[in-house]
Amino acid sequence: MTPLTYLPQQTVNYWLVGYNNEQFAELVTQFLAELNLFMASGNLPKLLLIEPNPIKFLARFLAACAVKCPVFLSNPGWGKAEWEQVLGLVQPDIVWGEANIVPHWSSSIEDNTLNPTAPEQTRGWIMIPTGGSSGKIRFAIHTWETLIAAVQGFRQHFQIDQVSSFCVLPLYHVSGLMQFLRSFTSGGKLVILPFRAVEAGEVSEIDPSKFFISLVPTQLQRLLSHSHLVDWLSQFHTVLLGGSPAWADLLQAARNFHIRLAPTYGMTETAAQIATLKPGEFLANHNHCGRVLPHAQVTICDTLNRPLAANQSGKIVVQSKSLALGYYSEVDFQGVLQLDDIGFLDKQGGLHIVGRDSDKIITGGENVFPVEVEAAIQATGYVTDVAVVGVSDRYWGQIIIAVYTPQHLAIAADDLRLALSDRLSKFKQPKHWIAVESLPRNAQGKINRKQLHQIAVNGLATRSTDSAN
Repeated sequence: MTPLTYLPQQTVNYWLVGYNNEQFAELVTQFLAELNLFMASGNLPKLLLIEPNPIKFLARFLAACAVKCPVFLSNPGWGKAEWEQVLGLVQPDIVWGEANIVPHWSSSIEDNTLNPTAPEQTRGWIMIPTGGSSGKIRFAIHTWETLIAAVQGFRQHFQIDQVSSFCVLPLYHVSGLMQFLRSFTSGGKLVILPFRAVEAGEVSEIDPSKFFISLVPTQLQRLLSHSHLVDWLSQFHTVLLGGSPAWADLLQAARNFHIRLAPTYGMTETAAQIATLKPGEFLANHNHCGRVLPHAQVTICDTLNRPLAANQSGKIVVQSKSLALGYYSEVDFQGVLQLDDIGFLDKQGGLHIVGRDSDKIITGGENVFPVEVEAAIQATGYVTDVAVVGVSDRYWGQIIIAVYTPQHLAIAADDLRLALSDRLSKFKQPKHWIAVESLPRNAQGKINRKQLHQIAVNGLATRSTDSAN
C-alpha cells in the first residue's frame, strides 16, 4: 500500500490526538502539490527535510514518500559544523521546511534555477540520520517497504492489530519515526508530546493501557523519580526501552513499580528494534533483549564468520526485511549487516548483549566492556550518569577512566571506589574518575565516544599539570 492509502481512513479515525486531523490532511495535500509542481518537468530533487514542527514534519514526510523523492531527514538542532558535514555529503537540491535554520542556505522549492540531478536509483529512498557512537553523521538508506516490514514484524511479535503510540522521541530519528508509522499504517492513534512536557506532568488525556510509549534509560530514570508519573507510566500497555543499555537497578526499580517494560535491541540500520523482551517476561525477571522479531534473523559468529552455538558470545550478524540498503554514498549492505556488538543467543532464543567490540578496553591483557563497569557504577546510587572509556597507557596498555555526574556534590571519587570494591574485579575498576556536569549524549541517550574520550584525555592532562605545579 502507498503512503497516502492510509490517510483518508486515519483522518476519519482522528488518529492524531490533540490535533486537527482534517488540517493535517490538508497540509499533506498542500505539500504534495508543491512537490508535484516542481517535478512536473520530470526532475527528481534531493530533499533535505528540516522541520521542527512535528505535524508539518509528518505532513512533509508523507508527501515526499508519496512522490518518491529521495528525502534526507535532519535534526533541526544540528550546529554549524554538523550542517557543513551534512550539506557536503548530501548536496541537496532543496532544503525543505525551515531552510533558515541551515547556515548560508538560501535556495527554496520556488527557486526554478535549480537543476536536480538525483539518479533514478534513489527514487523512493528515505535517508535517516545516525551518528552511532562516533559522532560522524551518516544516513541509512531505507525505503517505504523496509520501514513497513519493521512495522509488520512489530505487530506480529506483540500479536496486535492496531498500534497506538505515545511519542516523546524525535520524529527525524528512527525511534520516533517508527512510532508514527506503526500507528499511521495500523489504524492506531498517535500522541506527540515533548519529553520535558511529560516530565512536568503535562500528560495527554488518554487511556494509557491502549498505548505503547518508547523511552531511553535516562528518561525512564527521570520519570521514576516522580511518584505521580510512576502511576501513570505503570498504566501503559507497554513501555519500550532502547537507545542505550539499561543498568540492573533501573530495571529492578521498574519491576518494583510494575512497569510493563519491554527492553529492545535495534538501530537505525534495521528500522529500530529487531529483538524485544515482552513485558510479561520482563516482570518475570528475565534480563535480556528478548527474542528476535519475525521479520529479522540474527546469527552469532566468530572472528572467521562461522556461526556459533547457543550461549557462545561473538559478533552479531543481522539479516532482515527491514534492513537498510546501506549508508548514503558509503556502503552497500548487500542484505547482511555485521555489527560491532558482541552478544549471544541463549537456548530459548533470547538475545543477550555483552558490549561493543570497538569500545572494548584491554588493560593489563584483560578485556573489559564498558557496559558492565557502567552498570556497576550506576548500581551504587552515587551517580546520575556515567560512561567509561579506555585511554592509552605505557604500562597497562589502556587504563579505565570513568566520566560521571555525581548524585550530590558531596560525593567524591573515593566514595565510588569504595562502593565498587566488592562489585567488580580489581582490573575492571576505573583508575581515574572525572566528574562533569553532563555527559555528551544525543537525544536517544547514546554517548558520543569521541567526545567522551577527549573529556577523559583533557581531564588526565589537567591533573598531570596540577601535580607538576
